[in-house]
Amino acid sequence: MKKLRLLWLLPLLFLVYFFGVLLYGTFTDYQPPSVLPAEIAAHAREKTLKDSVISLMIWNLGYAGLGAEADFFYQGGGFFTSRGRMVRPPKPLVEQYFAGTTAAVNLYQADFYLFQEVDYASKRSYYLNQFTAMQQKVPDFFAAYFPNYRAKRVPLPLLEPWNAYGAVNSGLATYAKFEPTESKRLQLPGKFGWPKRLFMLDRCLGFTRYKTRFGKDLVVINIHNEAFDKGGIKRQQEEFLRDLALAEYQKGNFVIAGGDWNTCPPFLPHDVFMKGKAPKGEEGQNMNPALFPADWHWIYDPTVPTNRNNDQPYQAKKTFVTLIDYFLVSPNVKVRKVKGISQEFRFSDHQAVWMEVELVP
Repeated sequence: MKKLRLLWLLPLLFLVYFFGVLLYGTFTDYQPPSVLPAEIAAHAREKTLKDSVISLMIWNLGYAGLGAEADFFYQGGGFFTSRGRMVRPPKPLVEQYFAGTTAAVNLYQADFYLFQEVDYASKRSYYLNQFTAMQQKVPDFFAAYFPNYRAKRVPLPLLEPWNAYGAVNSGLATYAKFEPTESKRLQLPGKFGWPKRLFMLDRCLGFTRYKTRFGKDLVVINIHNEAFDKGGIKRQQEEFLRDLALAEYQKGNFVIAGGDWNTCPPFLPHDVFMKGKAPKGEEGQNMNPALFPADWHWIYDPTVPTNRNNDQPYQAKKTFVTLIDYFLVSPNVKVRKVKGISQEFRFSDHQAVWMEVELVP
């Protein structure tokens, strides 16, 4: 009789837990307005771009949790169970990965750093405030944070409540040598259905505007578009960016957008580095070449991959790699150099891209 009661009790407890998770997630769901001021940690001394030549670096830091030794439970389809993959890496690895990213910032100097997946206070990275810690490496720079992933508790993997992903506060970070006249978070369109959207990112753009000596503005846009989507949400987000960027260019302004697009550039095969192989996620899609007029340019280094599969630890020449991190520039921005920074994915499941451009009024 006791065994029979236990058999009834276990599924009942699971149902109570399951619906409790959904209720808690619904009532604590982060729902930002369409426009929010950036969260600013520091200001720059320089107010105007006096030189026409500037440099930028983009990098998805992977919250210092997805370096070469790490895998990720969700890419393996682990909604219910981790399947032996990491929900979070050991703390020493997180510290090692973050030390590697900050060292790279000192090594590859730029006027603008556009970072994605920067944790502010998350269980997965042991509550290290990566945004302010990185700002200390560029002490004279403007520093802005744009949250795109806030959840009181991410309960995945669902059947391992003792191993849940936990609290997340993460987002985009823009560091600039110059003080912007405007810095704001712009909510991107498109959402997953309930309840999936409760525990996914609220994607946004990090928008900053700077004065130049030409009398026109430089608009810099930090990008991190949807990943776990077959195209519908991504297309909405790309069209939102297009309308924003074209409107700024029509005013005579310079426009640079860069970051993790989660989509390959136009015409670049997703298997360019590993012929015949395919990614685990949705990164095999290509950006629509007709999205922007022909005089706008997608800028990347075709010799260096920027993203790897993270369903297992990285193995050179075995792990699938592709290119989904790059820049978009308006016609009045001339590219002088672009360089992918190959580090064998030691510190993140993404690799950085550095670019030097000239503003041509």
